[in-house]
Amino acid sequence: MKTPTWVLVVITGFISLNLHAKPDIEQPVIKQLQESYRNNAVTSFDAPDGKAIWYSEQNGRSCTSCHGTSPTDVGKHRKTGKKILPMAPSVNPKRLIKAAKIEKWFLRNCKWTLGRECSPQEKGNILQWLQQI
Repeated sequence: MKTPTWVLVVITGFISLNLHAKPDIEQPVIKQLQESYRNNAVTSFDAPDGKAIWYSEQNGRSCTSCHGTSPTDVGKHRKTGKKILPMAPSVNPKRLIKAAKIEKWFLRNCKWTLGRECSPQEKGNILQWLQQI
């Protein structure tokens, strides 16, 4: 009679630990893209630099203009008002899973926000930061 109770307590403990653990949100496509960016003389990526890019303002615009103050929140497109789902894979596991889509949005959003294309370093830094949130 004591053995089933003990087993139940152990199983419940493991489940509890797993619920409090940070989810593994590292997307394989991020590693692939960052590897391709390294082919452009980039050696490493820095999450704090990615965060700085997210919050930096250029000509009255920043990533937060549409995506909101946190990548874990729902955003709203500045011009169309269309809802933008969270960018952080920890909140939205469907984010950052297709390289072509990531590159498409980097091209469009960097041009709109920064007035230029993002460098491979900047893209890698942003991806590094987003996967750590």
